Amino acid sequence: MNTRKNTGFTIIELMIAVAIIGVLAAIAIPAYQNYIYRAKASEAISFAQAAQTAVADYYQTNGSVPTTNQAAGLNATGTNITGTNVAGVTVGTGGAITVTASISGISQFGITLSPTATSSGINWACSVSTPATNNAYVPANCRS
Repeated sequence: MNTRKNTGFTIIELMIAVAIIGVLAAIAIPAYQNYIYRAKASEAISFAQAAQTAVADYYQTNGSVPTTNQAAGLNATGTNITGTNVAGVTVGTGGAITVTASISGISQFGITLSPTATSSGINWACSVSTPATNNAYVPANCRS
């Protein structure tokens, strides 16, 4: 009786497995890169939250919103408020907070948080100031 013992995978089976892994990697790597950019853009939101607190404190004390970093109690020049992925934080007209995100691999963009005073406190509206091509990387409530 002639019996054949299985000794392993054929070269064709191994090539198919490698091809499947290659296709999966080709799909996963770009999706992961977008995830990394979104995570880096979230740093800009955390910097904005610190400035939001300063603007809200100023409003609570003075009954109006500050128009400069210095009035809000932040660093006088917004370019000194920086991080790994943030180039600057600026409080401007009407208490609007602009955070400039500087993330390597994509063009620089700004996230603007605009305050609206109500009887129950301050409501914030978020938008991407420049350029609109980076909307995929900012939080959903900031996309225009």
